[in-house]
Amino acid sequence: MTDFDALPDGWTVWNESEERCVLVYRPDVFDSHEFPAPCLPTIYLTHGRRSRRPGTDRRSTTGDSWYVTLYLEPDVDRDADRFADHEAAVAGAIDLAKRFADGAIDYRGLYQVPREEYFEKLDELTGHE
Repeated sequence: MTDFDALPDGWTVWNESEERCVLVYRPDVFDSHEFPAPCLPTIYLTHGRRSRRPGTDRRSTTGDSWYVTLYLEPDVDRDADRFADHEAAVAGAIDLAKRFADGAIDYRGLYQVPREEYFEKLDELTGHE
């Protein structure tokens, strides 16, 4: 399978196949006890753009492009980054995971209705100020 050795601490390969890979952030913290299960930060790397929320496998396009999308909840996501091939998409997913773990992603800006307790925990884990 794919080499994700460069993933930053806190990120884990949750599932991997030929057409997609799912990376999750701190499943030990966002484990559905303190936070709802859908709040598990997730990066999807997919061959073709996803047309539905996480948990489904429907794609609106297949083609040769690969997409990397950060989800904070099923209806809360960052616009996908597009890559020409799988190798570039893996590098893009690792870079996105690093930026997220370093607090460089503005996850607050993705929400219409903020979850303050959730943001506080993400701030604590990522050093986001």
